[in-house]
Parts: sequence; structure tokens; C-alpha cells
Amino acid sequence: MRAKMRIMGFRGAAVKPLNEEAAAELGAELLGEAIVFGVGGLCVYLEYARQAGAARRRDDEHAAA
Repeated sequence: MRAKMRIMGFRGAAVKPLNEEAAAELGAELLGEAIVFGVGGLCVYLEYARQAGAARRRDDEHAAA
């Protein structure tokens, strides 16, 4: 909960402890979002690398011609 409050911009605010069920649910939600964000970022990186490789091959073929 402290991490969520820091992300939202609240500093030094007293946060009452969560019960175990709420903490597990919040942790699972944060983990799920991190995984989705990571997979999305990986897809963007791989697409960029694929496009850069295609452009490099195209330039090499053009230079060879």
C-alpha cells in the first residue's frame, strides 16, 4: 500500500496496514500489471529490432546493386 501511495504522489502519509486478503489481492494486481507492461514493452522492442534489421538488409542490397 505504501508503494501505491508513493506512485500516486503521496509522501509521508500514514497508511494503516492492510489485511492479508487485501494485500494479496493488491500484490497480485500489481504483479499482473507489471507482467502485461513487460510483455508489451518486449513486443515493441522486438518489432523495432525487426524493422531495423529489415532496413539494414535493404540498405545492404541497395549498396550491393
